[in-house]
Amino acid sequence: MCIFVENIYVKMEIQRNIISDLLKWQQSKYRKPLVLQGARQVGKSFVLDYFGKNCFDNYIHIDFDDEPEHKAEFAKTKNPQRLIAYLSAVKGVKIVPQKTLIIFDEIQECNEALNSLKYFCEQAPEYAVVAAGSLLGVALKRAGASFPVGKVDFLTLYPVCFDEFLRIYDSKLYDYLHSFITDFILQEPSVQIPELFHSQLIDAYKIYICCGGMPETMVRFLETKSWDEVESVNKQILTSFTLDFAKHIAPKDIPRVIRLWTNIQDNLAKEDRKFRYALVEKNARGRDYEDAVEWLVLAGLLHRLFEVQTTRLPLSAYKNSSAFKLYLLDAGLLRTKFNIDPTAILLGNKLFTEFKGILTENYVLQTLERQFGNELFYWTSGNTAEIEFLLQIKNEIVPVEVKSAESVKSRSLSEYRKNENPNLSVRFSLKNIAQSGDFVNFPLYLADYLFQIIKQKKL
Repeated sequence: MCIFVENIYVKMEIQRNIISDLLKWQQSKYRKPLVLQGARQVGKSFVLDYFGKNCFDNYIHIDFDDEPEHKAEFAKTKNPQRLIAYLSAVKGVKIVPQKTLIIFDEIQECNEALNSLKYFCEQAPEYAVVAAGSLLGVALKRAGASFPVGKVDFLTLYPVCFDEFLRIYDSKLYDYLHSFITDFILQEPSVQIPELFHSQLIDAYKIYICCGGMPETMVRFLETKSWDEVESVNKQILTSFTLDFAKHIAPKDIPRVIRLWTNIQDNLAKEDRKFRYALVEKNARGRDYEDAVEWLVLAGLLHRLFEVQTTRLPLSAYKNSSAFKLYLLDAGLLRTKFNIDPTAILLGNKLFTEFKGILTENYVLQTLERQFGNELFYWTSGNTAEIEFLLQIKNEIVPVEVKSAESVKSRSLSEYRKNENPNLSVRFSLKNIAQSGDFVNFPLYLADYLFQIIKQKKL
């Protein structure tokens, strides 16, 4: 039984919402070994160690990248009892069913350990086993890699979201916002956020966009309030990703992956955001870079959004595989890649105007994927209109428009609503909440709560 106490931090630690999902997994009678996915440096190891310390009597942590010597034992046997005896001996910890958390970190480095999850599921389900992998999707593309299909549960950890940031940045404002969301869900017609709180939340949102959601960056900002420190950490993270390429990619493919990663912001700087290979390398063709795109998507460093022009269910059946946009895993890292000084955002500098739209879109995409999964699309009507995101929620298609300021004039959403007649249309902007029939404008700082609002308010 785990007693989870909010707002207890060692040093400056960020409470992650995924802990509640891990608790549900721990207590489920249908529990299987869990695979926690997510890009590098989003905090998987920290979250699992925290989970083990606070929600179990004890835990062991095996990192197959730092401790490759353990691979030999998994090559010898997949028998859970023999593995438990080995792990208990090498870590000096008594492993007790239900009371000990077993963590296999960087499991993509040991395919035998990955396949052992099947046997833990079938022969020893009483043991709580969690595997984490930053490059698991990439590893499974390698020749000979296999996966225990149907024998594991999945969760994905993303960069720190605005909700998690606000909890530690301004706990009183966080409490107010959650109280307001409850009132908004219960009340009809909709209520608005008082201007005093609205302006404070907009300011907090701008700080979040500047900082980004990489845990190390956010902790550094919260401890120092220094934008120089933020830039230093973000640049180190971007460099570490590049160094990872040399370790995990075939030598012949490294130059193209690096070239694509280095120049990804050039495509996003264009008005339509559509990815063009020629902006990466002159005269480049799809077949030259499709593997590089796939690698970065599988590694979780890029989000890929396909175009649809036909709004029928399922949307995935109507995607245009040759037309897509690529966004970064984190808006703060994108700001750093654009070399935009945080003060340009915080003070509304005119030099920031042409970039604020893409940073806002990147932020909204991150939170939509966290809530609704990665089957997201954008809609176009030839060259006349475009909607940033389409969500498929059960049997409904919900258009989501994104505006980075208070100016919200939009011919595209009007055209979409007129032609498609959706039951719900959503816009995110800097304006306060406004609801009219099937249309709702939400301020950008409420993006993290869209799923909750739609589900509970039954919009």
